[in-house]
Formats: sequence, structure tokens, C-alpha cells
Amino acid sequence: MEEKCEQIFPKIGETAPDFEAVTTQGTIRLSDFKGKWVILFSHPADFTPVCTTEFVAFAKINDELKKRNVQLMGLSIDSVYSHIAWLRRIKEKLGVEIPFPVIGDIDMKVAKLFGMIHAGESTTAAIRCVFFIDQDMILRAMVYYPLNVGRNMEEILRLIIALQTADIHKVATPANWRPGDKVIVPPPSTMEAAEKRSTEGFEYIDWFLCKKELATPDYV
Repeated sequence: MEEKCEQIFPKIGETAPDFEAVTTQGTIRLSDFKGKWVILFSHPADFTPVCTTEFVAFAKINDELKKRNVQLMGLSIDSVYSHIAWLRRIKEKLGVEIPFPVIGDIDMKVAKLFGMIHAGESTTAAIRCVFFIDQDMILRAMVYYPLNVGRNMEEILRLIIALQTADIHKVATPANWRPGDKVIVPPPSTMEAAEKRSTEGFEYIDWFLCKKELATPDYV
């Protein structure tokens, strides 16, 4: 009886697997970006309509990400030559220059390392994955989309700002949180602290659920 070999993919809270790859901006290693946040995203293929709209959209948020010490990095199972031709076409037809490196992963090395290939969708194209990696190379969040649904850039920005806000201010963010909204104060861990919580000046809903405003205007 043939045994199925379960492939182990990176998990939230673990160190992101390092790699070296050729890109449209030369050879890079993921570890070269230690000290920065990295958003590594995959797309199914060059010269495809949904991917083209996404690359234009990613380019438009690149400056906002750079302000937050974030490096964008794209990938598909195409050659660097294909990437270059496609990015030139985007600039020619849509007037948008792609400012971030795009990995040529023709041998699927990085795609397999990060679990970007889901056989239920395709065995030859990566699905639309987004990996959020912090400055210590820890994988902090992952978002997956199917081949036929484009990503929402507002949510990608919101998520990176939420992650950085939580780290800097030692708080959590509630459902539907957006920059400028109140954040959640960590719940008390002792009976004594729980008794005091209602007197500490927070928006008190219950001892385990309190909110506060942040003074930092840009939340980074």
C-alpha cells in the first residue's frame, strides 16, 4: 500500500525558511532582509489578467509599506525572463513600474518550501499566498486566495499595520479594526488585577474585555 508523505509547511510563529533565489533585481536571500518586515506573495502566472491587476495594486501600496519598513517580494513559477517581459508590458500598457523584486521559481523550490502549490487548484501554478515575515524572520501571518480571486490591498495594509501596532504597543486588535480605532488591552492574569481593571481608565466592557485609544497617530 502506497504511503502518503505529508509535506511540512511553515507555521505562524516559526522562523520562515531561508532561501536564495534569482529575481528581477538580482540574486537575493531572504535572510538578507533581516531587520525589515517582508511580505512574500505568490501569483499563478505572468501575462494573466488577475495577476496583472494585483501587481499594479501592489505597486501602488509599495511606498506605504516602505514607510513601515516592509519589503515586498513577488513570486511565480515562471522564469526571470518571463517576469522581465511581463513587467515591461505592464509599464508600457498601464504606465506602472513594478518597484519590488519578483522571484523566478521555475524549479518550484521556493513555492514548495512555503507550500504555495495546492494540488486541488493546480500542480503547476502557485495559488495566491501572502506571507507576513517580521524583522526577526518569524512568520507572523499567512493569507491564501484561490486562483480566480484577486487580493484586497487594503486588507494587506491593515494586517501589517495591525501586526506592528500589536508589537509596539503590546495590545491586540478587535474584529474589523482599522488604524485609528481603539485597541484591546491584554486581560488581567490574576484575581486582584481583574478586580482593579474597572478603575484603570479603560473603556470597560468586562474585566477581560477593555479597550483604549493609542496616542501614536500613524500606528507604526
